[in-house]
Amino acid sequence: MIALFMFGVVLALLLVGIPVAFVFGSVAIAFAFIIPELGFDVFSILPFRIYGIMSNTTLMAVPLFIAMGLVLEKSLMAEKLLIAMSSMFRSVRGGLAVSVVLVGAMLAASTGIVSASVVMMSVIALPLMLKAGYDKGLASGTIAASGTLGQIIPPSIILIILGDVMSVSVGELFMGAVLPGLVLVALYIIYILILSYFKPEVAPIPLGTKNISLKEAIFAIVPPLLLIIFVLGSIFIGVASPTESAAFGVVGAILLSLLNKSLNFDMLKYATLESVKLTGMIFMILIGATAFSLVFNELGGSDLILEFFSEDIGDVWVFIAVAMVSIFILGFFIDFIEISFIVVPILVPVMNAFGIDPVWFGILIALNLQASFLTPPFGLSLFFLKGAAGDSIKTMDMYRGIIPFILLQFLALCLVIMFPNLVFAFL
Repeated sequence: MIALFMFGVVLALLLVGIPVAFVFGSVAIAFAFIIPELGFDVFSILPFRIYGIMSNTTLMAVPLFIAMGLVLEKSLMAEKLLIAMSSMFRSVRGGLAVSVVLVGAMLAASTGIVSASVVMMSVIALPLMLKAGYDKGLASGTIAASGTLGQIIPPSIILIILGDVMSVSVGELFMGAVLPGLVLVALYIIYILILSYFKPEVAPIPLGTKNISLKEAIFAIVPPLLLIIFVLGSIFIGVASPTESAAFGVVGAILLSLLNKSLNFDMLKYATLESVKLTGMIFMILIGATAFSLVFNELGGSDLILEFFSEDIGDVWVFIAVAMVSIFILGFFIDFIEISFIVVPILVPVMNAFGIDPVWFGILIALNLQASFLTPPFGLSLFFLKGAAGDSIKTMDMYRGIIPFILLQFLALCLVIMFPNLVFAFL
């Protein structure tokens, strides 16, 4: 019970707003100091754990994919993609929103960074949709949901972290996430088309949409598409590891920026510094979480949870339901990185005890975390959208518009639960 109290203290401090890495490390040290039978000897293997993190080649993909996304963020790729897509769908009612979903999916497969995708789409697509007369709820909901596709569509940073935490091949997680991600994109598009058909006023056909030539459309769409194919394809066919393909992706992103004539020293400096900051944050959290897990396991927390689910409950579907509900609720308040490093390691032994496939379970967690990004009032994607949109949309418009997309997220999650072959189709 002391272990559960320790877990509660961590959650309480996170809700107060104390930095995550400091919470993990300080709570671990405090409990080791307070409880006499533990002492600081519990941290004797911590240096070896930290060295293992530093030498983990899988985690090396994290800063590389972040750098790739940041370079693409500062290029003109997203803007040209959106203009090309909107031109292709200009005669379809709801076509602009459909193009936003498709561009969001391509950005997700190019960058894997939710915040960058949502902000880019907000700055570029929202003014176009409002100018075309789109309902503010539909416009904001489409942008937030499409920008958050980076949580599930490879090369998702969360999938890399889950692969390390759950001791699962990142390549298998990437392959398992492809079809669920495409199903989610299809559900978004179907919803937009149906809503536009029955309520034409929410998604009018824009007048005077810029018509670009076929050559311009090809140059806007094909290069990022080729980058996605090469980066993910090299992983899927086994030619390269995720880390190697991430390095190739960084080079490809720089070449794309050069092609778009947006490559300069300031961009490279920005991408490098931000990559170091984001990566440092993730690894500091990971080190703090490692210290926390040492004390938590020494107090018998993992054994208590394993006994509760495997013996007291003993039903695999109850465990899955409790795990999904817990992750969803926690996603309201704390970031996906904290959930991955605190909650998931606690669930992994129970998952193994029940014989649940870790790839399938990892995809369920990723889909669940994506839904929590969108859920009012604490959805991070909504904060990114509101921050970028300013006063052009009201908070209640965002909440009204995002609810249908959250329901579609749950539908996708249910489909993956009922039809596991959606995950195993490419494995």
